[in-house]
Amino acid sequence: MEPSAPVRFILGKQSSLAPERHGEDLEREISVEEGIEIDPRVKLLYLANEGDLEGVEELLDSGVDVNFKDIDDRTALHIAACQGLTDMAALLLKRRADVNPKDRWGSTPLADAIYYKKHGVIKLLEEHGAKPPVAPMHVKHAREIPEYEINPNELDFANSVNLYKGTFRVALWRGTKVAVKRLGDEVLADEEKVRAFRDELALLQKIRHPNVVQFLGAVTQSSPMMIVTEYLPKGDLCEYLSTKGPLKPAAAVKFALDIARGMNYLHENRPAIIHRDLEPSNILRDDSGHLKVADFGVSKLLTVKEDRPLTCRDASCRYVAPEVFKDGEYDTKVDVFSFALILQEMIEGCPPFSAKVDNEVLKAYTANERPPFRAPARSYSHGLKELIEACWNEKPAKRPSFRTIIEKLEHIHYSLNHKSRWKVQPLKCFNNFEAMLKKDRSDLSRSGSSRSTNSI
Repeated sequence: MEPSAPVRFILGKQSSLAPERHGEDLEREISVEEGIEIDPRVKLLYLANEGDLEGVEELLDSGVDVNFKDIDDRTALHIAACQGLTDMAALLLKRRADVNPKDRWGSTPLADAIYYKKHGVIKLLEEHGAKPPVAPMHVKHAREIPEYEINPNELDFANSVNLYKGTFRVALWRGTKVAVKRLGDEVLADEEKVRAFRDELALLQKIRHPNVVQFLGAVTQSSPMMIVTEYLPKGDLCEYLSTKGPLKPAAAVKFALDIARGMNYLHENRPAIIHRDLEPSNILRDDSGHLKVADFGVSKLLTVKEDRPLTCRDASCRYVAPEVFKDGEYDTKVDVFSFALILQEMIEGCPPFSAKVDNEVLKAYTANERPPFRAPARSYSHGLKELIEACWNEKPAKRPSFRTIIEKLEHIHYSLNHKSRWKVQPLKCFNNFEAMLKKDRSDLSRSGSSRSTNSI
């Protein structure tokens, strides 16, 4: 007998702390052929997801462990909490399910229920002694709660979708769409990092600039911890360039000025803020067509030396200055290096070293190779090419500051606009002159005809 078609079981909502999955990873599936029994413990998870009370009862009566964990350490209670299945959760608890199990990312059923706003399950779990995990920055007294603190119950992820490289998700906050970045507890595992992060959040709430994405607040008193920023629906520069292709020099310089002004504001802050991950996907477009620098926070305050050099697993190598990967010593000039590559990409229409993989790009930068200039020379007129070359200089100290870059870009912007006006105005004058000539010929023709008629 032919085997039956594969049966696909989907676990539905994922852990509130799990990284976003893509493609086939969105589904947990199992193929079942005729005559082959599915593992009863795995079946427990799927029946819990489907809300099959009788099926779960039958499995538990047969001896299946109610606290069985899958490869992600998720239990049937985790799944019931995510799905908001209050009756299923009640059954599992009645059958002695652990009320506070943690999955591989540290999320509990209560944390999942809170994240997905499953209020019936929240109440039930709390009645059985479940407590939300204590965040590393939790304070004992209400007066110590920071001004930027946002109540996580006010964040609605019901229609949440991925934003900006998948690190942010859109949410509804008091009727307004916002961008939310979740932080795993492991990010703030030690006390020193917690202290640094607390200081940084206090700094971020003071950041105000038209070319910098606005920090709105953070969730620090409960897990998962989150950073909340303004939401810009027009997407990022990476997406824009992939659609538009090469930009005209005037448009590229206009965008470059937006980026440079935002970065100069961050660098001239005290203490200075280094982005270190400046790339097109971290530059967002607002409704007016201007650009804003995004995702510049989270432990990127100016430091003399990292504990260890970065690797390509930590960050993309394509836009990062080589000194960041060498010995961990760097300053604000790493962002200047990244800026040069972005400016060149806007003109060339393709990412730097697009034919190379990340590790090859890193080796090229370290060997002082730079992406070639393939666009016509006129695209790099008025010193634009020289500015890019200065910004990606092998020696960080020789790279200009963003204040100097702004001055140079403003001069180039003026030159480009001044040249375009001279191109347009003579043409306009010529067209006006042609129109005047035609009118004169017409008048002369009518005048001649009139004289001929009178003479007859």
